[in-house]
Amino acid sequence: MTFPFAWNEFADQPHNVASRRERFLHHFRHAASYVSLFSSNLSVAVQALRLYRQCRRRMHCRPVDLAQPFGLACSPAQGKTEEIISALKEAGISRTLVRIPSWERPFLSRHEKFVRDLCCEGFDVTAALLQRREDVVNPGGWSAFLDEVFSGFSSLCSHFEVGHAWNRTKWGVWDYREYIDLAWPAFSLAKKHGARLVGPAVIDFEFHLYPPTLRVLPFDKISSLLYVDRTGAPENAQFGWTTARKVALWRAVTDATLPRRRECWITEVNWPLSGTGKYSPAPGKPSVTEDEQANYLVRYFVIVLASGLVERIYWWQLAAPGYGLIDSRPEPWRKRPGFFALKTMVELLQGSRFVGKAGASAAEVFFFKKNGEDFAVCWTRRGRAEHRFSRKIGSILGRDGEKKKPRSDGTVWFEERPQYVFFS
Repeated sequence: MTFPFAWNEFADQPHNVASRRERFLHHFRHAASYVSLFSSNLSVAVQALRLYRQCRRRMHCRPVDLAQPFGLACSPAQGKTEEIISALKEAGISRTLVRIPSWERPFLSRHEKFVRDLCCEGFDVTAALLQRREDVVNPGGWSAFLDEVFSGFSSLCSHFEVGHAWNRTKWGVWDYREYIDLAWPAFSLAKKHGARLVGPAVIDFEFHLYPPTLRVLPFDKISSLLYVDRTGAPENAQFGWTTARKVALWRAVTDATLPRRRECWITEVNWPLSGTGKYSPAPGKPSVTEDEQANYLVRYFVIVLASGLVERIYWWQLAAPGYGLIDSRPEPWRKRPGFFALKTMVELLQGSRFVGKAGASAAEVFFFKKNGEDFAVCWTRRGRAEHRFSRKIGSILGRDGEKKKPRSDGTVWFEERPQYVFFS
Protein backbone atom coordinates (compact mmCIF):
# COMPACT_ATOMS: atom_id res chain seq x y z
CA MET A 1 0.00 0.00 0.00
CA THR A 2 1.30 3.43 -0.91
CA PHE A 3 0.01 7.00 -1.04
CA PRO A 4 1.17 10.16 -2.78
CA PHE A 5 3.69 12.11 -0.72
CA ALA A 6 2.64 15.67 0.10
CA TRP A 7 4.94 18.02 2.01
CA ASN A 8 3.50 20.72 4.27
CA GLU A 9 6.00 23.51 3.74
CA PHE A 10 4.39 25.67 6.40
CA ALA A 11 4.75 23.16 9.28
CA ASP A 12 7.88 21.34 7.99
CA GLN A 13 6.29 17.90 7.93
CA PRO A 14 4.30 15.67 5.55
CA HIS A 15 0.56 15.89 5.18
CA ASN A 16 -1.25 12.79 6.43
CA VAL A 17 -2.75 11.71 3.11
CA ALA A 18 -3.92 8.26 4.25
CA SER A 19 -7.34 8.16 5.91
CA ARG A 20 -7.88 6.62 9.32
CA ARG A 21 -9.74 3.71 7.71
CA GLU A 22 -6.89 3.00 5.29
CA ARG A 23 -4.32 3.12 8.08
CA PHE A 24 -6.42 0.75 10.21
CA LEU A 25 -6.80 -1.72 7.35
CA HIS A 26 -3.06 -1.70 6.70
CA HIS A 27 -2.22 -2.36 10.36
CA PHE A 28 -4.89 -5.07 10.51
CA ARG A 29 -3.32 -6.84 7.54
CA HIS A 30 0.09 -6.68 9.25
CA ALA A 31 -1.11 -7.91 12.64
CA ALA A 32 1.69 -10.49 12.67
CA SER A 33 4.23 -7.73 13.17
CA TYR A 34 2.56 -6.81 16.48
CA VAL A 35 2.85 -10.39 17.67
CA SER A 36 6.60 -10.30 17.00
CA LEU A 37 6.80 -6.92 18.77
CA PHE A 38 5.21 -8.44 21.84
CA SER A 39 7.64 -11.34 21.81
CA SER A 40 10.65 -9.06 21.39
CA ASN A 41 9.62 -6.84 24.31
CA LEU A 42 8.67 -9.74 26.54
CA SER A 43 12.21 -11.06 26.35
CA VAL A 44 13.63 -7.86 27.91
CA ALA A 45 10.72 -6.93 30.16
CA VAL A 46 12.10 -8.25 33.45
CA GLN A 47 15.56 -6.76 32.92
CA ALA A 48 14.08 -3.45 31.71
CA LEU A 49 11.83 -3.20 34.77
CA ARG A 50 14.80 -3.81 37.08
CA LEU A 51 16.87 -1.18 35.28
CA TYR A 52 13.97 1.27 35.29
CA ARG A 53 13.74 1.05 39.06
CA GLN A 54 17.47 1.66 39.32
CA CYS A 55 17.23 4.69 37.03
CA ARG A 56 14.37 6.13 39.05
CA ARG A 57 16.21 5.67 42.36
CA ARG A 58 19.38 7.29 41.04
CA MET A 59 17.77 10.02 38.98
CA HIS A 60 18.64 13.52 40.20
CA CYS A 61 20.59 12.01 43.12
CA ARG A 62 24.00 11.71 41.48
CA PRO A 63 26.33 14.43 40.11
CA VAL A 64 26.17 14.97 36.36
CA ASP A 65 28.69 16.95 34.32
CA LEU A 66 27.08 19.01 31.56
CA ALA A 67 29.85 19.50 29.02
CA GLN A 68 28.14 20.50 25.74
CA PRO A 69 24.70 18.91 25.88
CA PHE A 70 22.75 21.69 24.15
CA GLY A 71 21.82 21.38 20.48
CA LEU A 72 19.68 23.51 18.18
CA ALA A 73 18.44 22.45 14.75
CA CYS A 74 18.49 24.86 11.83
CA SER A 75 17.52 24.81 8.17
CA PRO A 76 18.77 26.30 4.91
CA ALA A 77 15.15 26.72 3.80
CA GLN A 78 15.00 30.31 5.06
CA GLY A 79 17.89 31.24 2.75
CA LYS A 80 19.53 33.39 5.42
CA THR A 81 22.69 31.59 6.41
CA GLU A 82 24.37 34.66 7.91
CA GLU A 83 21.37 35.36 10.15
CA ILE A 84 21.24 31.71 11.26
CA ILE A 85 24.94 31.58 12.11
CA SER A 86 24.73 34.89 13.97
CA ALA A 87 21.75 33.67 16.02
CA LEU A 88 23.42 30.35 16.83
CA LYS A 89 26.50 32.18 18.06
CA GLU A 90 24.43 34.60 20.11
CA ALA A 91 22.65 31.66 21.76
CA GLY A 92 26.02 30.11 22.64
CA ILE A 93 25.22 26.93 20.70
CA SER A 94 28.01 24.79 19.24
CA ARG A 95 25.97 21.74 18.16
CA THR A 96 23.45 21.86 15.33
CA LEU A 97 21.22 19.42 13.47
CA VAL A 98 20.27 19.81 9.82
CA ARG A 99 17.58 17.82 8.03
CA ILE A 100 18.41 16.38 4.61
CA PRO A 101 15.28 14.99 2.86
CA SER A 102 15.70 12.18 0.32
CA TRP A 103 13.35 13.97 -2.09
CA GLU A 104 15.77 16.90 -2.23
CA ARG A 105 18.56 14.72 -3.60
CA PRO A 106 18.79 16.88 -6.77
CA PHE A 107 19.55 19.86 -4.51
CA LEU A 108 22.15 18.30 -2.23
CA SER A 109 24.65 20.97 -3.23
CA ARG A 110 22.48 23.56 -1.45
CA HIS A 111 22.48 21.51 1.74
CA GLU A 112 26.20 20.85 1.42
CA LYS A 113 26.97 24.55 1.13
CA PHE A 114 24.85 25.29 4.19
CA VAL A 115 26.52 22.56 6.25
CA ARG A 116 29.95 23.62 5.05
CA ASP A 117 29.25 27.21 6.11
CA LEU A 118 28.26 25.97 9.56
CA CYS A 119 31.39 23.83 9.83
CA CYS A 120 33.61 26.72 8.78
CA GLU A 121 32.20 28.68 11.74
CA GLY A 122 33.12 25.86 14.12
CA PHE A 123 29.71 24.21 14.58
CA ASP A 124 29.37 20.46 15.09
CA VAL A 125 26.71 19.26 12.63
CA THR A 126 24.53 16.16 12.80
CA ALA A 127 22.49 15.41 9.68
CA ALA A 128 19.02 13.87 9.97
CA LEU A 129 18.18 11.86 6.84
CA LEU A 130 14.45 12.02 6.05
CA GLN A 131 12.54 9.34 4.16
CA ARG A 132 9.22 9.04 2.33
CA ARG A 133 7.13 6.08 1.15
CA GLU A 134 8.90 5.89 -2.19
CA ASP A 135 12.16 5.11 -0.36
CA VAL A 136 10.54 2.04 1.20
CA VAL A 137 9.13 0.67 -2.06
CA ASN A 138 12.22 1.71 -4.06
CA PRO A 139 15.15 0.80 -1.80
CA GLY A 140 17.64 1.26 -4.63
CA GLY A 141 16.91 4.97 -4.79
CA TRP A 142 17.21 5.30 -1.01
CA SER A 143 20.56 3.48 -0.99
CA ALA A 144 21.83 5.76 -3.73
CA PHE A 145 20.74 8.77 -1.68
CA LEU A 146 22.58 7.44 1.39
CA ASP A 147 25.72 6.77 -0.61
CA GLU A 148 25.69 10.26 -2.08
CA VAL A 149 25.08 11.92 1.30
CA PHE A 150 27.78 9.93 3.09
CA SER A 151 30.21 10.61 0.25
CA GLY A 152 29.62 14.36 0.25
CA PHE A 153 28.96 15.04 3.93
CA SER A 154 31.00 12.52 5.97
CA SER A 155 33.88 14.98 6.24
CA LEU A 156 31.48 17.70 7.40
CA CYS A 157 28.97 15.98 9.69
CA SER A 158 29.96 14.21 12.91
CA HIS A 159 26.88 11.94 12.83
CA PHE A 160 23.96 10.95 10.60
CA GLU A 161 20.52 10.05 11.93
CA VAL A 162 19.02 7.35 9.70
CA GLY A 163 15.32 7.86 9.08
CA HIS A 164 12.90 10.12 10.86
CA ALA A 165 9.72 9.64 12.94
CA TRP A 166 9.06 6.45 10.99
CA ASN A 167 6.47 5.25 13.52
CA ARG A 168 4.10 7.83 12.03
CA THR A 169 2.65 6.60 8.73
CA LYS A 170 2.76 10.05 7.12
CA TRP A 171 6.56 9.61 7.03
CA GLY A 172 6.15 6.59 4.74
CA VAL A 173 7.06 3.62 6.94
CA TRP A 174 4.25 1.28 7.99
CA ASP A 175 5.89 -1.05 10.54
CA TYR A 176 9.22 -1.66 12.28
CA ARG A 177 10.30 -4.33 9.79
CA GLU A 178 10.08 -1.81 6.96
CA TYR A 179 12.24 0.56 8.99
CA ILE A 180 14.86 -2.14 9.55
CA ASP A 181 14.97 -2.81 5.80
CA LEU A 182 15.23 0.93 5.16
CA ALA A 183 18.04 1.52 7.67
CA TRP A 184 20.11 -1.62 7.06
CA PRO A 185 21.98 -0.42 3.90
CA ALA A 186 23.22 2.63 5.82
CA PHE A 187 25.63 0.57 7.91
CA SER A 188 27.75 -0.84 5.09
CA LEU A 189 27.73 2.54 3.34
CA ALA A 190 28.66 4.33 6.58
CA LYS A 191 31.60 1.96 7.04
CA LYS A 192 32.69 2.67 3.47
CA HIS A 193 32.69 6.44 4.06
CA GLY A 194 33.68 6.52 7.75
CA ALA A 195 30.33 7.89 8.95
CA ARG A 196 28.81 7.42 12.42
CA LEU A 197 25.11 6.61 12.67
CA VAL A 198 22.33 7.64 15.05
CA GLY A 199 18.91 6.01 15.38
CA PRO A 200 16.28 4.64 15.41
CA ALA A 201 14.64 8.12 15.59
CA VAL A 202 11.35 6.94 17.10
CA ILE A 203 8.98 9.79 17.86
CA ASP A 204 7.05 10.15 21.12
CA PHE A 205 6.50 7.62 23.91
CA GLU A 206 6.73 4.37 21.90
CA PHE A 207 9.71 2.61 23.45
CA HIS A 208 8.38 -0.84 22.54
CA LEU A 209 9.93 -0.23 19.11
CA TYR A 210 13.50 -0.19 20.47
CA PRO A 211 14.11 -3.89 21.26
CA PRO A 212 13.30 -5.24 17.76
CA THR A 213 15.19 -2.48 15.95
CA LEU A 214 18.26 -2.20 18.19
CA ARG A 215 18.85 -5.96 18.12
CA VAL A 216 19.46 -5.66 14.38
CA LEU A 217 20.74 -2.13 13.81
CA PRO A 218 24.06 -1.29 15.56
CA PHE A 219 23.74 2.47 15.90
CA ASP A 220 26.61 4.44 17.43
CA LYS A 221 24.15 6.63 19.37
CA ILE A 222 20.53 5.90 20.31
CA SER A 223 18.02 8.62 19.43
CA SER A 224 14.46 9.57 20.26
CA LEU A 225 12.24 12.44 19.17
CA LEU A 226 10.82 12.66 22.68
CA TYR A 227 7.92 15.09 22.51
CA VAL A 228 5.80 15.71 25.59
CA ASP A 229 3.89 18.71 24.24
CA ARG A 230 0.50 17.00 24.48
CA THR A 231 0.82 16.87 28.27
CA GLY A 232 1.51 20.61 28.51
CA ALA A 233 4.23 21.19 31.12
CA PRO A 234 7.10 18.64 31.10
CA GLU A 235 6.28 17.68 34.72
CA ASN A 236 2.75 16.64 33.75
CA ALA A 237 1.99 12.94 33.43
CA GLN A 238 0.67 11.02 30.42
CA PHE A 239 -1.05 7.91 31.77
CA GLY A 240 1.17 8.29 34.84
CA TRP A 241 4.37 8.90 32.88
CA THR A 242 6.11 12.25 33.38
CA THR A 243 9.05 13.36 31.24
CA ALA A 244 11.46 12.09 33.92
CA ARG A 245 9.80 8.69 34.04
CA LYS A 246 9.73 8.42 30.25
CA VAL A 247 13.45 9.14 30.06
CA ALA A 248 14.14 6.51 32.74
CA LEU A 249 12.07 3.92 30.88
CA TRP A 250 13.76 4.74 27.57
CA ARG A 251 17.20 4.32 29.13
CA ALA A 252 16.13 1.08 30.83
CA VAL A 253 14.68 -0.48 27.68
CA THR A 254 17.74 0.53 25.67
CA ASP A 255 20.21 -0.86 28.20
CA ALA A 256 18.23 -4.08 28.58
CA THR A 257 18.30 -4.60 24.82
CA LEU A 258 21.91 -3.73 23.95
CA PRO A 259 24.97 -5.85 24.76
CA ARG A 260 26.87 -2.69 25.70
CA ARG A 261 25.73 0.73 26.86
CA ARG A 262 25.45 3.48 24.26
CA GLU A 263 24.67 7.15 24.77
CA CYS A 264 21.14 8.41 24.24
CA TRP A 265 20.30 11.60 22.36
CA ILE A 266 17.01 13.45 22.04
CA THR A 267 17.22 14.76 18.50
CA GLU A 268 13.94 16.65 18.37
CA VAL A 269 11.57 18.37 20.79
CA ASN A 270 9.46 21.52 20.82
CA TRP A 271 6.10 22.98 21.81
CA PRO A 272 3.93 24.38 18.97
CA LEU A 273 2.75 27.95 19.37
CA SER A 274 -0.87 29.05 19.57
CA GLY A 275 -2.12 31.60 17.11
CA THR A 276 0.25 30.55 14.32
CA GLY A 277 -2.43 28.90 12.17
CA LYS A 278 -1.16 26.90 9.20
CA TYR A 279 2.42 27.17 10.47
CA SER A 280 1.73 25.07 13.57
CA PRO A 281 2.79 21.40 13.34
CA ALA A 282 0.18 20.45 15.96
CA PRO A 283 -2.60 23.04 16.23
CA GLY A 284 -5.10 22.86 19.05
CA LYS A 285 -4.50 21.42 22.50
CA PRO A 286 -0.67 21.02 22.31
CA SER A 287 -0.24 24.70 21.43
CA VAL A 288 1.11 27.07 24.06
CA THR A 289 1.93 30.75 24.35
CA GLU A 290 5.44 32.01 23.57
CA ASP A 291 6.05 32.58 27.28
CA GLU A 292 4.93 29.05 28.17
CA GLN A 293 7.16 27.61 25.46
CA ALA A 294 10.16 29.41 26.96
CA ASN A 295 9.31 28.11 30.44
CA TYR A 296 8.86 24.53 29.25
CA LEU A 297 12.06 24.62 27.20
CA VAL A 298 14.22 25.35 30.25
CA ARG A 299 12.36 22.93 32.49
CA TYR A 300 12.57 20.10 29.95
CA PHE A 301 16.31 20.54 29.41
CA VAL A 302 17.07 20.73 33.14
CA ILE A 303 14.91 17.73 34.10
CA VAL A 304 16.31 15.52 31.34
CA LEU A 305 19.99 16.54 31.40
CA ALA A 306 20.24 16.47 35.21
CA SER A 307 19.03 12.87 35.10
CA GLY A 308 22.40 11.82 33.65
CA LEU A 309 20.53 9.44 31.30
CA VAL A 310 20.68 11.58 28.14
CA GLU A 311 23.90 12.96 26.67
CA ARG A 312 22.45 15.78 24.56
CA ILE A 313 19.19 17.37 23.41
CA TYR A 314 18.45 19.17 20.12
CA TRP A 315 15.61 21.71 20.06
CA TRP A 316 13.66 21.77 16.78
CA GLN A 317 14.29 24.44 15.57
CA LEU A 318 15.94 27.89 15.54
CA ALA A 319 13.68 29.76 13.09
CA ALA A 320 10.13 28.77 12.17
CA PRO A 321 6.81 30.65 12.37
CA GLY A 322 4.80 27.93 14.13
CA TYR A 323 7.25 26.69 16.78
CA GLY A 324 10.75 28.16 16.32
CA LEU A 325 12.69 30.25 18.81
CA ILE A 326 12.71 32.94 16.13
CA ASP A 327 9.69 34.02 14.10
CA SER A 328 11.01 34.09 10.54
CA ARG A 329 8.00 35.89 9.05
CA PRO A 330 8.80 39.53 9.91
CA GLU A 331 11.78 41.44 8.56
CA PRO A 332 14.05 41.51 10.45
CA TRP A 333 13.43 38.23 12.23
CA ARG A 334 11.86 38.46 15.69
CA LYS A 335 13.51 36.59 18.55
CA ARG A 336 10.90 35.01 20.79
CA PRO A 337 11.18 34.57 24.59
CA GLY A 338 12.36 30.98 24.04
CA PHE A 339 15.49 32.24 22.29
CA PHE A 340 16.55 34.35 25.26
CA ALA A 341 15.61 31.56 27.68
CA LEU A 342 17.83 29.13 25.78
CA LYS A 343 20.66 31.67 25.57
CA THR A 344 20.63 32.24 29.34
CA MET A 345 20.39 28.53 30.12
CA VAL A 346 23.30 27.64 27.84
CA GLU A 347 25.47 30.43 29.24
CA LEU A 348 24.88 29.31 32.82
CA LEU A 349 24.59 25.51 32.57
CA GLN A 350 27.04 24.57 29.82
CA GLY A 351 30.20 23.36 31.53
CA SER A 352 28.46 23.12 34.90
CA ARG A 353 27.94 20.18 37.24
CA PHE A 354 24.54 19.18 38.55
CA VAL A 355 24.98 18.28 42.22
CA GLY A 356 21.52 17.53 43.56
CA LYS A 357 17.83 18.30 43.77
CA ALA A 358 15.90 19.68 46.72
CA GLY A 359 12.91 17.81 48.04
CA ALA A 360 10.67 20.87 48.11
CA SER A 361 7.08 19.79 47.47
CA ALA A 362 5.86 23.14 46.17
CA ALA A 363 8.72 23.76 43.76
CA GLU A 364 11.47 22.21 41.63
CA VAL A 365 14.98 23.17 42.80
CA PHE A 366 18.05 21.84 40.96
CA PHE A 367 21.51 22.71 42.30
CA PHE A 368 24.58 23.30 40.12
CA LYS A 369 28.24 24.30 40.44
CA LYS A 370 30.29 26.16 37.85
CA ASN A 371 33.60 28.04 38.06
CA GLY A 372 33.52 28.05 41.84
CA GLU A 373 29.94 29.37 42.01
CA ASP A 374 26.96 27.55 43.52
CA PHE A 375 23.50 28.25 42.16
CA ALA A 376 20.05 26.73 41.79
CA VAL A 377 17.55 26.59 38.90
CA CYS A 378 14.07 26.94 40.42
CA TRP A 379 10.44 26.97 39.34
CA THR A 380 6.96 25.86 40.34
CA ARG A 381 4.81 23.48 38.35
CA ARG A 382 1.87 25.83 38.80
CA GLY A 383 1.29 29.18 40.47
CA ARG A 384 3.65 30.85 42.95
CA ALA A 385 5.36 29.55 46.08
CA GLU A 386 7.62 31.11 48.67
CA HIS A 387 10.87 29.31 49.50
CA ARG A 388 13.59 30.04 52.04
CA PHE A 389 17.13 28.84 51.33
CA SER A 390 19.46 27.92 54.18
CA ARG A 391 22.29 29.72 52.38
CA LYS A 392 22.75 33.42 51.80
CA ILE A 393 21.59 34.58 48.37
CA GLY A 394 24.02 36.69 46.40
CA SER A 395 22.05 37.40 43.23
CA ILE A 396 19.12 36.20 41.13
CA LEU A 397 18.77 36.02 37.36
CA GLY A 398 15.43 35.61 35.62
CA ARG A 399 14.69 33.09 32.91
CA ASP A 400 15.89 35.43 30.16
CA GLY A 401 18.95 36.73 32.01
CA GLU A 402 17.38 39.77 33.66
CA LYS A 403 18.76 40.71 37.08
CA LYS A 404 16.44 40.52 40.08
CA LYS A 405 17.08 41.99 43.51
CA PRO A 406 17.23 39.40 46.32
CA ARG A 407 15.03 39.93 49.37
CA SER A 408 16.79 40.68 52.64
CA ASP A 409 15.06 37.87 54.54
CA GLY A 410 16.52 35.17 52.24
CA THR A 411 13.20 34.08 50.77
CA VAL A 412 12.48 33.76 47.06
CA TRP A 413 9.15 33.71 45.27
CA PHE A 414 9.19 30.82 42.79
CA GLU A 415 7.03 30.99 39.69
CA GLU A 416 6.34 28.81 36.65
CA ARG A 417 8.97 30.94 34.95
CA PRO A 418 12.39 29.44 35.87
CA GLN A 419 15.00 31.59 37.60
CA TYR A 420 18.60 31.18 38.68
CA VAL A 421 19.50 31.80 42.34
CA PHE A 422 23.21 32.32 43.09
CA PHE A 423 24.58 31.83 46.60
CA SER A 424 27.27 34.01 48.17
